[in-house]
Amino acid sequence: MAIADDNRDMKRRTLAALGVSAVVLGLPATTVAHAAPPGAACAPAVERALSQAPDGAVVQCTGGRWEVYPGPYPNSDRWLSDDDGLDLHGQGMRNPEMLSGPWTAIPQNPATRCRAEQTAVVSAGEVGAPQVVEGQPGQPLHFEVLPVMFSIHLTGDCLWQAN
Repeated sequence: MAIADDNRDMKRRTLAALGVSAVVLGLPATTVAHAAPPGAACAPAVERALSQAPDGAVVQCTGGRWEVYPGPYPNSDRWLSDDDGLDLHGQGMRNPEMLSGPWTAIPQNPATRCRAEQTAVVSAGEVGAPQVVEGQPGQPLHFEVLPVMFSIHLTGDCLWQAN
């Protein structure tokens, strides 16, 4: 487990360095994964979306740049994930980051496949088996976030929006 965490941290640091390099070189944001380091450019399509910086901080696309999210409890109807994935909590816990209801995942490039794996509270102190939905490459994915969703793992270069 520690090796996997070390590898994930190394990959995030590498992606952050690539993201900063792309900004310095003036390359389009689509040439690098959405590591979302603060100060990096973000596309107009993801304005107001929250994501995660390589160091784990929550960031928000504001005015074309990723900025550290100012609030103590991030909650949004727009999230941006990357291939490493984004882990969020739902209404099955205190301070949910993603609320229940209908959502749509929009791939940010034609090869992307959006995937959501959520677990829900089935009784006091018990979480059920993961429920997985996955879209086709380049196609939007429509799905329901469960009312008692405990956690969700979102993957793919996708913008996730509440409907």
